[in-house]
Amino acid sequence: MMNETGHDAAPSTVRARAGRARFALNFGVDEATAQRLMTERAGPEYTAEAYEAAGGLGWQGNALTDRDRSIAVISALVTSHIIDDRLDVYLNLARRNGIDEDGLTQLMILLTAYIGQPLPSAAMSAIRRTDEHR
Repeated sequence: MMNETGHDAAPSTVRARAGRARFALNFGVDEATAQRLMTERAGPEYTAEAYEAAGGLGWQGNALTDRDRSIAVISALVTSHIIDDRLDVYLNLARRNGIDEDGLTQLMILLTAYIGQPLPSAAMSAIRRTDEHR
């Protein structure tokens, strides 16, 4: 969102503010940096909508843990053949949420059983690329 001076404006609704905070947590950065990254990547209109969505039950509800959400998002990205820096964000989030390299590898093996080898094997490259202990 842009203010009248053409600069990124803070989200205006409670839900959007919660969504921006969630993106900052997921990216592992402060909220101002999350705002800048999101706006650079997707533009202000898309970012505003993404914040509204991330401020809702999917990311804010209490029936799923952040670990659960990490697994769900990684699975969705891999099945969509998204193995670039967008996947990296959620691999790093999964690690912060307690999923280690063995867990990520086992997730790819599980996905292979359901969707075939090409997509999870490509995601393994991202897992290895983002492993700080490698």
